[in-house]
Amino acid sequence: MRTFVTGASGFIGSAVVPELIAAGHQVLGLARSEASAAALAAAGAQVLRGDLNDLPSLRSGAQQSEGVIHLGFIHDFANFEASIRTDINAIQAMGEVLAGSNRPFVFASGSLGVSPGKLATEDMPFDAAAHPRAANAVEALKLKNRGVRISAVRLAPTVHGPGDHGFVKVLVDVARQRGAAGYIGDGTSRWNAVHRLDAARLFRLALEKAPAGAIFHGVADESVTQRTIAGLIGKKLRLPVVSIPPQAAGEHFGWLARFLAMDQPASSALTQQRLGWKPTHPGLIEDLELGHYFA
Repeated sequence: MRTFVTGASGFIGSAVVPELIAAGHQVLGLARSEASAAALAAAGAQVLRGDLNDLPSLRSGAQQSEGVIHLGFIHDFANFEASIRTDINAIQAMGEVLAGSNRPFVFASGSLGVSPGKLATEDMPFDAAAHPRAANAVEALKLKNRGVRISAVRLAPTVHGPGDHGFVKVLVDVARQRGAAGYIGDGTSRWNAVHRLDAARLFRLALEKAPAGAIFHGVADESVTQRTIAGLIGKKLRLPVVSIPPQAAGEHFGWLARFLAMDQPASSALTQQRLGWKPTHPGLIEDLELGHYFA
């Protein structure tokens, strides 16, 4: 299947592209820069120059392809409203091209905020009031009614592996800067996690098999406490592990504090059952033990 991939040169996309090619698919990857274009070409993909704000390029990519995987998102927390607008505009532009075709369109979303304090499952719908990106997902899934085989992959907040610059890498950097590995309060807030290579395989399976309107969870570890993560970081950096009072969390962790405070375990049992997906790569704690986050 000829597949158009946004975010194709990113942390997850750079794993999705070879996963698709190894399974016999052709890939057309969106590239904003010369470096991204070169990386995609080296991986065996065709290149379409453009970015998420370039709607004609997105329409062209969707038009040229038999399916779409939308991974691109501008993670600019200082201007998050603009990132959200860009995302929904991109989804709608590609959706317009795919309307009436029954072609697959798989998009990435997140599991944070789905069911705070309770185990989130795939049967729980997106709540548009919970988070702006969830509101985008609600709109995206309406493409089912326009003849698009649309499906969502709710990724764990921690997609980990070599090259990760996300939440865990930020936690490591904060620990180095502060001289201590911290967690908020009693450290019992929980994250779910998945290795990038397991996530890549999930996107490929969703492209191939997902029915319209389906929601899947890119989750391997259902529940890892913040205290456990801090303990590993402290061990590896040989730093004390300390509790940060909730009122001081913003000063200590910066923008990451609001995410650290969220308690969000999640299950992928239904995803594994429905797609035959099974995580096989290291879990988060094992990955931290491998040491590449601390190199």
